[in-house]
Amino acid sequence: MLREELATMPVEVEQDEAGNLWAYFKGRSTDTVVVGSHLDSVPAGGWLDGALGVMGGLEVLRSLVAAPALPQRSFALVDWADEEGARFSRSLFGSAAVAGTLDVDIVRELKDRWGNLLPDVVAEHGVVLDALDGCRTRLEHVVAYLELHIEQGPILEHEGLGIGIVTGTYGIERERLVFSGQAAHAGTMPMGMRRDSLRAMSRFALELAEIGARHGGVTTVGSVSCWPGVVTAVAGTTTCTMDMRHISADSLAAMFGEMKAAAAAAAAAEGCTVELEHIFRIPPMIFDPTLVDSVRRAVKAVEGHEFELPSGALHDASEMARVVPTAMVFTSSIAGLSHTKEEDTPDEHLAMGITAFHMAVMEALDPS
Repeated sequence: MLREELATMPVEVEQDEAGNLWAYFKGRSTDTVVVGSHLDSVPAGGWLDGALGVMGGLEVLRSLVAAPALPQRSFALVDWADEEGARFSRSLFGSAAVAGTLDVDIVRELKDRWGNLLPDVVAEHGVVLDALDGCRTRLEHVVAYLELHIEQGPILEHEGLGIGIVTGTYGIERERLVFSGQAAHAGTMPMGMRRDSLRAMSRFALELAEIGARHGGVTTVGSVSCWPGVVTAVAGTTTCTMDMRHISADSLAAMFGEMKAAAAAAAAAEGCTVELEHIFRIPPMIFDPTLVDSVRRAVKAVEGHEFELPSGALHDASEMARVVPTAMVFTSSIAGLSHTKEEDTPDEHLAMGITAFHMAVMEALDPS
């Protein structure tokens, strides 16, 4: 659908080595303002996460094409590839490749739940891992990146607001933990003699929640699997995923250290061992003050306030902020729900978000 819409406009459409889709509209200079987000989703996800930013960027592009004069700077719309990382647990694949932060040696070994290797899957879509460096040239003339997105949380709605100014994104530590004990018969092995890996993981999950609360961050055990995985057996091996986030790098580091200690203590308490397998890491990203001020002026003009908040969710803006000036506009999320079919935003808030986003982008395209 996006390609079909772009085909109706005087733009250059290209797919880069990471599978990102770009549409370029030339201004009076080669300096380029990029806007974008993603069209991929999580399983059973909602209709706005990512898609709002791409469609909002498409509307900005329409306005530029219809304008009587070219903007001072050039414009690019990008649909980032595999932002969610739902299949291989490695978020921000496309934007990380462009930013030069994707560790190919790590992603080369990633498998989905069916055992398919990431390199084999992406190759079916024309993406070759050894050629990813080629997409880094996309940033050669980029002077700013802006992204429109739903908040995916309850704060704006709680404040009675439709839109907000994003100050940055949380840092993330993501690991897979494998607790190893001893499988045994559920009826014959006495409770005091068990080496129950699921019980060890459960101790860890409860302590992980306390770590998040203590530091004012967030921590999540998102998936758990056991082996042998039958009702009549003590779990010999239990694997879980761990995700922790904080806007402060120091607090995130402290949480990570406490997490490792908690995992070791939980395993020892049940006569088990534990191993950590690294999945993903990104530091907190604080957005560019000048661009954030531009968003602030736009939000003030549209809704009459200057409310700002950090993003607990990752976005492609997190990767772009590493290498180019970056800012974001948030719209509210009803009940704070996202990554679910119930995900929604009032129409008037969507309109306000697109309007404020358009204002901020135009200021970046024609700076005074």
